[in-house]
Amino acid sequence: MDVKLDKWHKCKVDIGVLKELSKKSDIKGLQHVSLFFGLLIVTGALAYLTWGTWWSLFWFLVYGNIYSFSNPLWHETGHKTAFQSKILNEIFYYVSSFMANFEPTRWRYTHFIHHGNTYSTQNPFDHEIEYGNNLKETLKRLIINIIPFLDLIFFKKHISFEIAQHAFGIKTKVMQDSIPENVQGKAIFHSRIYVAVWSSIIFWSIIASSWMPMLYFLLPQFYGKTLHKLVAFTQHAGLARNVKDHRFSSREMYLNPILSFLYWKMEYHLTHHMFPTVPSYNLDKLHHHIKNQLPKPNNGLIDAYKEIIPALIKQREDAGYFIKKDIPQSQNV
Repeated sequence: MDVKLDKWHKCKVDIGVLKELSKKSDIKGLQHVSLFFGLLIVTGALAYLTWGTWWSLFWFLVYGNIYSFSNPLWHETGHKTAFQSKILNEIFYYVSSFMANFEPTRWRYTHFIHHGNTYSTQNPFDHEIEYGNNLKETLKRLIINIIPFLDLIFFKKHISFEIAQHAFGIKTKVMQDSIPENVQGKAIFHSRIYVAVWSSIIFWSIIASSWMPMLYFLLPQFYGKTLHKLVAFTQHAGLARNVKDHRFSSREMYLNPILSFLYWKMEYHLTHHMFPTVPSYNLDKLHHHIKNQLPKPNNGLIDAYKEIIPALIKQREDAGYFIKKDIPQSQNV
């Protein structure tokens, strides 16, 4: 399959600057994950201490929405850029994969394809674009993704259903398209471990006659997904498909410091796709070196959705429609 990034457009950047910004750091990575898991511990403790009151509902919502940002941790460790240490990257990759309900083998391969064939509707198909190629279903999928527990009603659309299928040995389309045949057994094995752990958590809740084990370890991705889904949806929504230029298929935007921290600075998504080996904590610096070669970034979530929503509505009638990003004239080559 064709995943060569050298076929994509790349902005000009001083090689010394790029080399410096590509350096990884265990200290920065550990600072980030320490604060992230610290926030989970604090909000989880507050949810426990207020159990039986409406405050517990509030704190579980906060806990769940932070928990769901394990997805960017999965992403950064998958790129092996969260830490300099290979071992730390691998440990937190598996931890965050479980938290995000991502089977680690499947997502290694589909993410590799995603970077080499971003927003591809052809072969290979970009299975990682969660809202797929059926544009008439896009708004429905977005609504399902942001309303707590709605995924349980439409469980077949949730990523957990795919894991359950793999656990039973069903080779789904994404497995056949993306995972080499000699590695598919590993994906099935991991899926079976996931189902066994999920079953153990449910059994723990039943034995303890308490919802807490499931609320802490199984259900956060169902009730706390709203904020992360709203942010992550902006990455490619409404933009051009099947184009070897990330300036047209990926979105760059600015976020407030809190969201930027939780999101591991993936709001600089165009910059990340163009230079995927640069650690997230340096993406803002790299962005400022190349921003005069990029389309104008969106200024926050509201600004991004002001162009996304009208585009999705138009795409319901015209599948070929996409947001045409303006490229600086000197760079429009």
